Amino acid sequence: MSVGNGPPSFQVDLGNASGPHPELSLKRRLVYNFVSQYVIFSLFFITDLIILLSSMGASIWIRLNFLRWLPNVVGPEQYVQLLYGVVALPFAYALAGVYPGYGLHPVERLRRRTLVTTLVFVILIFWEFLVRREASSRGILLLTYTFALLFVPVGDAILRSFLRKVNLWGTPVVLIGTDAARTKVLRRVLEFQDLGYVPVCTLSPDEASLVRDGFPGVHTAIVAYLPEEREEVLSLLPSLRYGRVLLVEEREGVQSLWVTTRDLGGTLALELKQNLLDRRNRIVKRLMDVLLGGILFLVSLPLILLLVALVFLVSPGNPFFVQEREGLGGRAIRVWKLRTMYPDAEARLQKYLESSPEAYEEWNRYFKLKHDPRILPGIGHFLRKTSLDELPQLWNVVRGEMSLVGPRPFPFYHLEAFDEEFRELRRSVLPGMTGLWQVSARSDGDVERQRLLDSYYIRNWSLWLDVYILALTFFVVIRGKGAY
Repeated sequence: MSVGNGPPSFQVDLGNASGPHPELSLKRRLVYNFVSQYVIFSLFFITDLIILLSSMGASIWIRLNFLRWLPNVVGPEQYVQLLYGVVALPFAYALAGVYPGYGLHPVERLRRRTLVTTLVFVILIFWEFLVRREASSRGILLLTYTFALLFVPVGDAILRSFLRKVNLWGTPVVLIGTDAARTKVLRRVLEFQDLGYVPVCTLSPDEASLVRDGFPGVHTAIVAYLPEEREEVLSLLPSLRYGRVLLVEEREGVQSLWVTTRDLGGTLALELKQNLLDRRNRIVKRLMDVLLGGILFLVSLPLILLLVALVFLVSPGNPFFVQEREGLGGRAIRVWKLRTMYPDAEARLQKYLESSPEAYEEWNRYFKLKHDPRILPGIGHFLRKTSLDELPQLWNVVRGEMSLVGPRPFPFYHLEAFDEEFRELRRSVLPGMTGLWQVSARSDGDVERQRLLDSYYIRNWSLWLDVYILALTFFVVIRGKGAY
């Protein structure tokens, strides 16, 4: 997922969504004529193998040069056994379906890769325990495992991004449905290009019924429909000649991750795993907050003290900004931040909004301003761009008032822009230091975008989604995208 990959690299006239789209698919179809999907498979396989071998080499180098004090003697048998595991991993990834992984959500790809990597290294360590060789180094195994967990997903993301840029990423699909449903799904397919669905033709149900043999080289069809159109559109299924058919019912507010199909006596059933209702998941999430949040708080404490001094030098006064926000169950919590604004920030804001209709409109839409007169020069902009002003909220996380990942704790005036049903949904979870909105839109997302992303996070929550968001947060902060 990634969620929100930026503007599509091609444009479609959504007002006329039926029929082939030469401007959308010409480059792609030319590529498919000359580049076999086996080549794409091989690129992922080779990339992972190179990263894994590099991880192994780096681990051996670190062990021999920096961990000489470890008691075990490392011999060539250790390297050979580890090499077997490293070479086996890309084959295991392939069996897990991540090559190339068209249609898989980024969170699901991360989950599969992590589980496969962990399983292979557990087997290697268990084998080491059984054979009990003197020439053994579990340290090399653990280092290689750690590097694999960190860098294999990064290499995967970089390769996918490169393939998208050179129009080599994706599998051709035919989009079938009535105008309204087809247009909505087409827009989503183009927005979330990471899924790898490339529409080469869109058809109405009547047109689809006339195309009996499908299209050459196209093995996937996406059938979209509104709830009231279900019976009409589903009656087409027996006549469709595609190896894979995706049924998409346009219905907002329904969970889409962690859904499994079941056969209920010949009737299709969907099993929704509502992870937040499982007490064990909430306990694990809290443990992750305490352990990781506590470590990060202790590590960042010297940096926080340094930033406190810099804020005080630029603007004497309390270097912290404390504001009541809405927390779990609607309870008011005091959220801590480093102060990035002048003490008279509210008066400055009011004066600026009264003098600028454009700024007034921007504020009502985003509750943020790109050119905010309240922000301290230099240090204020730096803290907001790097999100370092949020570091004191690690204390809120340790206290159990916030989580590392969750919907952001908006000010009460911001919450007034949302309907009560959505506010009640937000109250069901702890607010977070980072969230899906931060890594997808950050300050560029308007109120409606915030509502959609927070709703998606809460309904589709899992520990894997939290890990994915934490990883993306690092890259978003480094790039400084959407921050002002």
